[in-house]
Order: sequence, then C-alpha cells, then structure tokens
Amino acid sequence: MNILIFLIPISILLGLTFVALCFWSINNEQYEDLDLNAEKIIFDDESLRRLNDDK
Repeated sequence: MNILIFLIPISILLGLTFVALCFWSINNEQYEDLDLNAEKIIFDDESLRRLNDDK
C-alpha cells in the first residue's frame, strides 16, 4: 500500500503532461490540415500543387 504514495502523484503528473501536450499541439496548429496528408497518396505531384495553391 505504500507504493500508492508514489504511483498516484506520478499518474497525476503524467496525465497533466499529456493534457498540456494536447493543448500545445492544438495551439501550434498541428491539426490544421488533416486532409492533405491523406490525399498525398492518391494524387500525383501536379495535383498536389493545385491543391496547395487553392488553399
């Protein structure tokens, strides 16, 4: 039971770290363009240039 004294603060710290990293990634626009990376596989280079110019 003494191990809980160490495990509970460590788990809270890890949870807060993951929440902070999530907010950091949202604020730094990491999730801004999710569609282009999925479409890169389908289209050739010329089509990608047109997609980037449209945005």
